[in-house]
Amino acid sequence: MKFNAFALAAAVGTVATPAFAQVTAPAPQVMVSAPMTAAPVPSVNIHAPASGHCGLFQTCANTRIGLGKGDFIVRLSALGVMPEDRDSSLRLNGAHLGGRVKTTRQVMPELTFEYFFTDNVSVDLIAASTRHEIAAEGVPGLGKVDVGSAWVLPPTVTFAWHFRPHKRFNPYVGVGATLAWFHNVSPAGGPLTQKLNVGVTGGPSVNIGFDYQVVGNWFFNFDVKQMFMRVHAWAQNNAETTKITAHDSLDPTVVGAGIEYRF
Repeated sequence: MKFNAFALAAAVGTVATPAFAQVTAPAPQVMVSAPMTAAPVPSVNIHAPASGHCGLFQTCANTRIGLGKGDFIVRLSALGVMPEDRDSSLRLNGAHLGGRVKTTRQVMPELTFEYFFTDNVSVDLIAASTRHEIAAEGVPGLGKVDVGSAWVLPPTVTFAWHFRPHKRFNPYVGVGATLAWFHNVSPAGGPLTQKLNVGVTGGPSVNIGFDYQVVGNWFFNFDVKQMFMRVHAWAQNNAETTKITAHDSLDPTVVGAGIEYRF
């Protein structure tokens, strides 16, 4: 009986052991995807040509806007010279003759060189030469007398203040001085004007104008100068028995419009 009871208990234990046994399964592996970092995209300059070279008539990313310190300008303009003849007097052998001097207007090309000392201050020099006819009008007993013609070379130095440096539209005002030489003087050849001479003169000047950047380093310029100068001239016959002297406030107004390039 004892043997049977022990055997029965062993059999029951053998059967119960698998039913209550705990099996530990390995933990599942979890795969985590790390975010991918995109490679940096190089910046593209939409203004620059594909070749990397900025053309003469192109505005590129490295083109400076407006004018400023260190800029050197060369300008070609159409120039209108309008003498005012504000106040004049004529004398014949020292005696007051009456009448007035009249000088014709002229249009010629002009070359200008300009340098910027600072963003606001520049200096320029103009080079031009114009031919003018000279006459005496309202002379008692003679009416109008053709005196002759002369070319004038008036180099003018102007210091200007620019109000809007590094902007496309840049107005300015300036002050300067003019020194005028008269060359290729030709007398009219009448009985009183067989010889003609015009003296060197000069005076102060003021101006106003603006620069506008068109494309790249190309600019449009408009400029008005008022010069103040008094001219002395005299005409004689060949025998030098008669001499007409003239004093005239020439005071020309000079208007220029043209294209300029920045170097």
